[in-house]
Amino acid sequence: MVYAIVRAGGRQEKVSVGDLVTLDRVAGEAGSTIELPVLMLVDGEKVQADPKALASAKVTAEKVEDLRGPKIVIQKYKNKTGYKKRQGFRAELTQVKVTAIDA
Repeated sequence: MVYAIVRAGGRQEKVSVGDLVTLDRVAGEAGSTIELPVLMLVDGEKVQADPKALASAKVTAEKVEDLRGPKIVIQKYKNKTGYKKRQGFRAELTQVKVTAIDA
């Protein structure tokens, strides 16, 4: 089984060909291709983690759609002062499909 650990939006994701991965928002239209930097590559029994060996490796993904994450509600309250504040947040996300892992 071939898979790779890639850096995506400040996080590390384990991906293999055909996986759908949700990342932080990536610029571009649906259907465009992006390349993700490889941190580790596993090809059956062989594991590569050396940055020099991984300089030529790349993971290609196709942008599927832009979407938004679940709403997170932030509430602040201080007792006896009448202070209360409510705020919401929804992350801007992109869903991509991994199309190729080249060693």
